[in-house]
Amino acid sequence: MALRRIIMLGAPGSGKGTQAKFLGDKLDLVHISSGDLFREAQKNGTELGKLAKSYMEKGELVPDNVTVRMVVDHILPLKDEGFILDGFPRNLSQARALDRALEEEKIPIELVVNLKVPQDILLRRLSGRRMCRNCGEIYNVYTLPPQVEDRCDKCSGELYQRADDTEEVVRHRIEVYTKETQPLVGYYQHRGKLSEIENENDINVVRENLMRLLE
Repeated sequence: MALRRIIMLGAPGSGKGTQAKFLGDKLDLVHISSGDLFREAQKNGTELGKLAKSYMEKGELVPDNVTVRMVVDHILPLKDEGFILDGFPRNLSQARALDRALEEEKIPIELVVNLKVPQDILLRRLSGRRMCRNCGEIYNVYTLPPQVEDRCDKCSGELYQRADDTEEVVRHRIEVYTKETQPLVGYYQHRGKLSEIENENDINVVRENLMRLLE
């Protein structure tokens, strides 16, 4: 049986969101993005959503325990379906808390995939990235352009460049990732759950490697 509880790691621009969505569709796994969960919780006015919003409105980081609880509460109803986490955990504190919570429920993470990409390629990918304002589909003017310039292939929505995709901001984001999130590689490697895949190749080659890994 294919693995059903997965974490996708990778620096900004590594393609973890794209590959997580692919795996979710291919293997019928629920794709969980922590950013999406924050927006959904706040929109629905849940207690955790209100608590997270109270920190964000003050310009403060949402505490790890609030973030972990939000993710775990979303995961528990899905334990029989399988899930893939994208963009979470972000640091060792979150990773340890997540492991404790899921192991208590007897649904531990089965596999952590780290997508490795050289920094010069990350910079090119992010500066060329465009997103659909309507459906969120991701493109790249260099490697994955839309059929019609500035328009989404799926819904014809307008494509735009995120404000945090400028080179200066991208370099800072990579520095933050290296400091806070990169240590997760060693953490999961020590726990015997880490596999690494080079993601500077053709997107279809990477997907084939991922599917072999999950068999």
